[in-house]
Amino acid sequence: MRKIIHVDMDAFYASVEQRDNPGLRGKPVAVGGSRERGVVAAASYEARKFGVRSAMPSVTAKRQCPDLIFVKPRFEVYKAVSQQIREIFAEHTPIIEPLSLDEAYLDVTENLQNIPLARDVALAIRAKIKEVTGLNASAGISYNKFLAKLASDHRKPNGQYVITPEMGPAFVEALPVGKFHGIGPATSAKMNSLGMHTGLDMRNQTLEFMQANFGKAGAYYYWISRGVDDREVRANRIRKSVGAENTFSSDLTDFAAMAAELQPLIDKVWRHCEDKGSRGRTLTLKVKFNDFEIITRSRSVPVAVSSRGDLERLAIALLQSEMPVPKPVRLLGVSLSSLQGDDQEEPQLGLPI
Repeated sequence: MRKIIHVDMDAFYASVEQRDNPGLRGKPVAVGGSRERGVVAAASYEARKFGVRSAMPSVTAKRQCPDLIFVKPRFEVYKAVSQQIREIFAEHTPIIEPLSLDEAYLDVTENLQNIPLARDVALAIRAKIKEVTGLNASAGISYNKFLAKLASDHRKPNGQYVITPEMGPAFVEALPVGKFHGIGPATSAKMNSLGMHTGLDMRNQTLEFMQANFGKAGAYYYWISRGVDDREVRANRIRKSVGAENTFSSDLTDFAAMAAELQPLIDKVWRHCEDKGSRGRTLTLKVKFNDFEIITRSRSVPVAVSSRGDLERLAIALLQSEMPVPKPVRLLGVSLSSLQGDDQEEPQLGLPI
């Protein structure tokens, strides 16, 4: 049976800013843009008490917390701290699956320090992170990835929790389906409409029922409702897509203006492809309107996109297919997926490109 730890830094970006600027400590802090069209990238726990959350429009965050302090993100600093944390992980196991700059799965079934209990490995890692970076981390420990992820949320901030094999099924059965990692609001609402509100409700369904209503994901939901997750911790996660997006200072309605705004996004995506020697076959255009409705449009080609010009032509064609837009546009994004190439087995750090 595996011993898996999910380590999740507490309010990572905001905590780094509070660490580096003592004047921010104990105060509600949001990392992100403070302008009318800005978005919160991360919020300190002091800000979260007012309901401030990541991805929230800055104007909404300021309305909920009038004393909120906005700080511009410093991604190079966060990346450097993340590397320090990764080095601490590597002192205990080579089997590390980063999910982003601030969280990762670790398989410590056989750990380099020969510590018998996974909970003690987690304690040692968290103590070393605090010593080296001055930051707090939470951890979840269990026999599979799904439960380890759930466990890390159970004692936040600055805590850890163990879900043993004996506890797993019971822990899951009382959980609202909306709390399951991997089940978003739309899927949760669909499950509720089908009479599934908890893990126990989900467990009472047949595999055939779950697959009929949720496709390939149905089998995953069926098994996690039973506390079963056979996914391995992958030291080299395959990057499935690369993308870039931008929120505009003024809403756009004109095709020429949108096409111009797409150019730097296409440049960023293609630069990554060139740097990594990767190519993709599916281009996706993301459009967010001024009322925050989001649509995505994708187009796949038989052969991987081989030039920036081809990438641009696909993006512009997708944009043209949506014209005229029904509402003013506040954000555009471009991503390339179905990646292939020599350098796709790299761990993902989650930095925007």
